[in-house]
Amino acid sequence: MKTSNHSRRNFLKTAGCITISFPLLGGYWSAAGETTLVGNVLPRNIGDESKISAWLKVLDDGRVRVFTGKLELGQGIRTAIAQVAAEELDMDLDQVEVMLADTHQTPNEGYTAGSGSIERSAMSVRYAAASARQKLLELGAVKLNTKPENLTVKKGRVSNPQDNHSLTFAEILEGRQLEDEIQQSVSLKPTENYQYVGKPIPRQDIEMMVRGEPLFVQDLRFPGMVHARVVHPKSYQAKLLKFDEAALKRAVPGVIKTIVNGSFLAVLASDEYQAVRAQAYLQQNATWSDASPLPVGQDMEQYLRSLPLRSENVIETGNFAEMENASGGLLKASYSKPYIMHGAIGPSCAVALYENEKLEIWSHSQGVYPLRESIQKLLNLDLSNIHIKGVPGAGCYGHNGADDVAAEAAIIAMAYPGRHIRLQWARHDEHGWEPYGSAMQMEAEASLDSSGKIQYWQYTVWSDTHSTRPGGDPANLLVAHYLEKSMRIDSEGYTGGGYRNAEPYYTIPNVKVNARFFNGPLRVSSLRSLGAYANIFAIESFMDELAEKAGKDPLAFRLAHTEDERSVAVIQKLQELTQNEPTAENEGIGYAFSRYKNSASYCAVAAKVQVNTTSGEVGVQKMWASIDAGQVINLDGIKNQTEGGMVQAASWTLMEEVKFDEQHVNSLDWESYPVFRFNQIPEVEVAVIDRPDLPPLGAGEAAQAPTGAAVANAVYKACGKRVRHLPIRPEKIRT
Repeated sequence: MKTSNHSRRNFLKTAGCITISFPLLGGYWSAAGETTLVGNVLPRNIGDESKISAWLKVLDDGRVRVFTGKLELGQGIRTAIAQVAAEELDMDLDQVEVMLADTHQTPNEGYTAGSGSIERSAMSVRYAAASARQKLLELGAVKLNTKPENLTVKKGRVSNPQDNHSLTFAEILEGRQLEDEIQQSVSLKPTENYQYVGKPIPRQDIEMMVRGEPLFVQDLRFPGMVHARVVHPKSYQAKLLKFDEAALKRAVPGVIKTIVNGSFLAVLASDEYQAVRAQAYLQQNATWSDASPLPVGQDMEQYLRSLPLRSENVIETGNFAEMENASGGLLKASYSKPYIMHGAIGPSCAVALYENEKLEIWSHSQGVYPLRESIQKLLNLDLSNIHIKGVPGAGCYGHNGADDVAAEAAIIAMAYPGRHIRLQWARHDEHGWEPYGSAMQMEAEASLDSSGKIQYWQYTVWSDTHSTRPGGDPANLLVAHYLEKSMRIDSEGYTGGGYRNAEPYYTIPNVKVNARFFNGPLRVSSLRSLGAYANIFAIESFMDELAEKAGKDPLAFRLAHTEDERSVAVIQKLQELTQNEPTAENEGIGYAFSRYKNSASYCAVAAKVQVNTTSGEVGVQKMWASIDAGQVINLDGIKNQTEGGMVQAASWTLMEEVKFDEQHVNSLDWESYPVFRFNQIPEVEVAVIDRPDLPPLGAGEAAQAPTGAAVANAVYKACGKRVRHLPIRPEKIRT
């Protein structure tokens, strides 16, 4: 229930157009450094660039261009930001265009992460656009020889209704920029006058996806472009010993060049198929050193707890001296989740061009500025000579291979200047080398008082880090470990993600939460919701177990432990959605609730499952969610994010687990790492509680955490099996 605030950004201005820019997460994002817009408070991000001219410029034709340092990850940020800007400027949506992250044209907004694009970015746009509107009225009044209050703004024009005279924004500015400071007191558009905000405005890029039109970084093509593949080692620590380039070129015609730097090995070919063949040949014929074996065959819980640990006391309130003598007795349970992967549908891809000592990269990185700084340090280039353009990728869900493939493409481009280099990871590269979501273990212990309410709550989580994003540190890039001058990671990454949502968002008099951090055997980083998914799976499963011990209805038990009216509202709304849903034999409905990060969106989820007690197969038939994300900007966007998060989390819960052998990860395709198929996706219903008078809250990661617990609780209701160790595979039901 605590938040800490930090915001930083740098802005690179461009000439020739007006820019609305906004730092969503400021500088380099860390989850410990998030800010929230509360009430009518100027977003802190604006403090670094407080003049309107740093945020908004107008094109010569009167349209407004919005430059954002954030990338479109499927959250619909381009559409939502256009809605906010058009609303405050009283323009048509097609008069506002949004340019995504670009180190030469957009502000440095760190990472697109933490469910903060709307919460911080859109709110910065709101104040910038409102301030611009106010100043344009003042300037227009001078030109039209009247008072500002006599003028109106509509569709990019300032008009005087009394004499029908009007001027476009560009005519008012006459090439000048608005240098005034953005004021907290600026009048925002009243919610009752909204034309776009709160509406389900369709995303234009969806139609492009359906039609198969070029949209993603994987679709980029340039004249004269050549294709690359990287031959990754057979294990994390293996070193390249030798390979035969002459034999490769005899076996695979069309190979242009091999690039070797230490244990980094890549091939260039004139077309993609030749590059694929060359990669396959070298995977079979290059010689690598052996490395320390991975802990295959060991009990993962015992192994991870045997590693050196760093402990942290997250929170302790109340008095635990009498816990052992609590009147309701103690209930204890252990839970766990395995390593899981992002599973991006499109394997990572980048295009790079090195020409005239300048490096240009097209990447689906979540943070083009942090990536640029990392690559600058990796390659020892002048920062101003590196230009990274953000292009959406086909799938993301956190820190996947996007930054790694961009750095590899940069190295190859510098070894073969003057041509666009397209580096595409294969499925086995993506599955085998992306940074995974950490395996986690959780222990919960609690007691009830005589009335059936929780008196003591003690919780411990074991986890690896939850962010090793580059963040200016090149050692966090995969390739940095294999170059001749390899780099060592000095930072343990962002460990706070391990105890995200570990503190229960309930009213409990005595609460103690501890975290234990280890360095596990697999490469890890940020996966959607960080540690919240595992922590809420444990907490909300345990809440059901406590409710059963108290003889209470699971939703009534949760309501009895909250004084937050918004928590009550989403739980009651979920209750309303599911109250008439019938269940047959071997069917069950489970519930769960959380407030993401204990400071963002409220979300309650229900899942109805059917269990085949003979085979152990679990089918999710329907899921419901009730979500309160504060003020709704795009209703369709919130529903899409919630639905997608629920389906993804249900897949995590029932199916997903990264497997490895002694050398490396061997979950290298969709057979060895299964995810939900289309025929497994249930019916999904989402109810959104709009609060137009409250600030918007991050919603993109709100549904994952309660979904896992809801599915597990439903399985217990359906067949009486309490599965505490994910995934809920058939063998755990049968035994």
